[in-house]
Amino acid sequence: MDIFGIPIQALLGQLMLGIVNGSFYAVLSLGLAIIFGVLKIVNFAHGAFFMLGAFTAFLLAQYMGANYWVTLAIAPLVVALFGMLFEFLFLRRLYGLDPIYGLLLTFSLVLVLEGGFRVAFGSSGQPFATPELLRGTINLGFMILPLYRGFVIVSALLLCLLTWFVIERTSLGASLRAATERSELTQAFGINVPRLITLTYGVGVGLAAFAGVLAAPIFHVNPSMGSSLVIIIFAVVVIGGLGSIMGAIVTGLGLGVVEGFTRVFYSEFSSTIVFLVMVLVLLLRPAGLFGREEG
Repeated sequence: MDIFGIPIQALLGQLMLGIVNGSFYAVLSLGLAIIFGVLKIVNFAHGAFFMLGAFTAFLLAQYMGANYWVTLAIAPLVVALFGMLFEFLFLRRLYGLDPIYGLLLTFSLVLVLEGGFRVAFGSSGQPFATPELLRGTINLGFMILPLYRGFVIVSALLLCLLTWFVIERTSLGASLRAATERSELTQAFGINVPRLITLTYGVGVGLAAFAGVLAAPIFHVNPSMGSSLVIIIFAVVVIGGLGSIMGAIVTGLGLGVVEGFTRVFYSEFSSTIVFLVMVLVLLLRPAGLFGREEG
């Protein structure tokens, strides 16, 4: 059966590919939205932390013999600790200043990390094996789905929902929101706001690293793997609404699907459709689809 002259199998295949890409967009933009919502820092290094997560998993597997499940658990924690150290030593000094300083600092970190890994491992990329448990495919009746891509979708969605629940429905999330809006008052209630902010930055970059580990078996692990995504992720966050948790999740998944379908009907336009949507949203609703209008 065809739809608009396109075989239904091709449409369903692109739908699944779009959901996989959208899962990466959702996790990455979620971490970026958390960081901007709390720190008001434009974290241009978010793609570099994505890459760092993939490389950490690769190094754990290559030199320490860790299996995939161990790397999936440890690599995001290692990158989160590195991010917390970076926030404590450098970013903390920029709070209250013009956001351009945070953007320049995080961009400098991108150059350092990508340059260092390019010197150490080259630019061609390193292969990362799919875990044996998730090799093969599953027949859904209407299409054949690789098991690992199904795992990516499920794990990304579960992580996004868990993060949303913690921030929106727990006392820790309430403290975090209070620290964002009334930091001095929150501090007066005995909550260590600087420590909470450091932890939040670690969570944000840990999410990026988790997405990097998920992406490692699909893409070659290479120093520039995050650079091609970071601009799209910024567009996703802007469309969803700066600092909006649910906006980042829904918009990331939605734009992945839109991008996938665009490849079917007009492939040359697929790389720019996200930015066209961003322009339209900014014209019609400058605060983003899920953002709150100020005033």
